[in-house]
Amino acid sequence: MSRSSSGAVAGLTAAAIAVVGFLAYQASANVPDNLGKAPAASSGPGPTGSAKPSAKPRPDALPEESGSGTRVVYALGKDRVWLVDAKDKVERTYKVSPSTVDPEPGTYAVTSRSGSITGSDGVPIEHVVRFATRDGVVIGFSAAVNGAMPELDPAQRTGGVRETREDGKAMWVFATVGTKVVVLP
Repeated sequence: MSRSSSGAVAGLTAAAIAVVGFLAYQASANVPDNLGKAPAASSGPGPTGSAKPSAKPRPDALPEESGSGTRVVYALGKDRVWLVDAKDKVERTYKVSPSTVDPEPGTYAVTSRSGSITGSDGVPIEHVVRFATRDGVVIGFSAAVNGAMPELDPAQRTGGVRETREDGKAMWVFATVGTKVVVLP
């Protein structure tokens, strides 16, 4: 080869290396962040074309819109109560028998408590924790001393949200005067 042809080959080689280098730089600058990582789980159709079943929320799971901090959460539609500590950990949850007069959804505080009295339905009750009034009816949680859960008589206007005796005792220990009560629809 002549000196001029070997110089041309060297020039072409240098130019080719520069182009390859430039293209490599462009390619690396446009690499997606997740390249080389395991694909994220998808709720869309899988390889067979069928959708993966989504995890159903547990019926006793604390509702997200229940606030924060120490509180009693009462979900009217679920007839369920949660006792939640300051770190938003559920200490206890249980079903209740609703009163005939429901409190309006909102945030309340425990206003008073009674160890044992006779309920507005004439039944001896214990561990009464009151937190609201609606249309002249005082509303609170309580347990019947005989352990019975009442059958609602819509003609009777009562505010007693009945718990089992065991749940009533837990409420009594947890919900002192001033404790927040969040009522959800």
